Amino acid sequence: MRPNGRVSDVHDAQRGINVHHGLNGNRAIFVDRPDHSRIFAERGRPGFVQRPYSFHGHDFAQRTYFYHGHAYNRFYRGFGFRGLFLNVYAPGFYYRPAFYGWAYNPWDRPISLNWGWRGSPWYSYYGGYFQPYPSYPSAAYWLTDYMISTDLQEDYAAHAEAGEMDGAPLAAGGPVELTPDVKQQIADEVRNQLALENQEAQQNAQQQDMDPGSSGIARMLSDGRSHVFVAGSALDLVDANGQECGISDGDVLGLQNPPPPDATAANLVVLASKGGGECPKSDVVSVALADLQEMQNHMRASIDQGLQDLQAKQGKGGLPPLPPSAQSQPAPAAFAAMAPPPDPNAGIEIQQQTQQADQAESDVTAAAGQDSNATPTAPATVTLGQTQADVEAILGQPTSKAILGPKVIYNYSGMKIIFKDGRVVDVQ
Repeated sequence: MRPNGRVSDVHDAQRGINVHHGLNGNRAIFVDRPDHSRIFAERGRPGFVQRPYSFHGHDFAQRTYFYHGHAYNRFYRGFGFRGLFLNVYAPGFYYRPAFYGWAYNPWDRPISLNWGWRGSPWYSYYGGYFQPYPSYPSAAYWLTDYMISTDLQEDYAAHAEAGEMDGAPLAAGGPVELTPDVKQQIADEVRNQLALENQEAQQNAQQQDMDPGSSGIARMLSDGRSHVFVAGSALDLVDANGQECGISDGDVLGLQNPPPPDATAANLVVLASKGGGECPKSDVVSVALADLQEMQNHMRASIDQGLQDLQAKQGKGGLPPLPPSAQSQPAPAAFAAMAPPPDPNAGIEIQQQTQQADQAESDVTAAAGQDSNATPTAPATVTLGQTQADVEAILGQPTSKAILGPKVIYNYSGMKIIFKDGRVVDVQ
């Protein structure tokens, strides 16, 4: 339960279902099954069925996404990092180096485009947050606007489907919240990802195995450079004061300093957010490394979607044409060609698990209410002044930790325990 009495998380061990209610009103469902497959569903957004498979002795996963009757696949490489098992996005196909060069390098001249958004409800609503570039000197800038605009459209559609839009747009007419400086950082990150994918494409052409450590956050936390991440979904975070706040699609976070070698979370600065109940700009927030990897996965997947659009629309609508050397069809990745077939029942499975989650919430909430009326059995209690070892002895290991200098935050399901100088100072 949250401090305001609302349900935060529901766990049904018998069904293997976990339900999370986000600060912004979203509901996410996670189901881990005995065969190591996973089902994810979220109101108003694509859900997926993830199934593991092996290729050349390495762990891979295929996700069949399903949204409004449309199914599509994405691939992920398993990677062990700091005691965690991460799913690192792996492109299902690669272009020729000449295509990545066309996307990476400046075009012959900047181009101007009419995206056709004017009058769209999502664009009117987020007009105070985002405005497209007046012109595009290279594909990296086009891909930046493509990614942010796609995120905002999905965010608007999800809230509208759930009946959560209040009809009051973000303030427009002044400087937009997503400043040119932040957009430049995103464009620079996009260029870095294009260079990385070009390198992977050459490895794929030579039938070499890709290293997930070099294409995921393991590299980004160790290369000594600052990085930006764009949120592709709603996420609840904890700030430096131990308070919860949320981010959502299109918000931007910056990684300036790597976390300690044994940390399973990183501190990032909010570079741009849409206001309201979201984490404010310049706030320092703790992000679990698994969530950070999913944010990076989102950026790479968005770039690949944008590259598909660029290839299809090159030479049209003001976009520059591809050079002849870059016009061939992309080559499938070896691990994608050997993957099992897409799940034909993904949509049905997601719908069934959503219905079971509804029942699980009802059952667990009812059981919790009955337990609250029963005679307590004097359980071990977390109190102020206890050490981290004391708390671990009572509650076990936390689901994640946030290390903020002398302050450490243990996250348990529905509860946060805050330590300062090794002692409990607050329980939320």
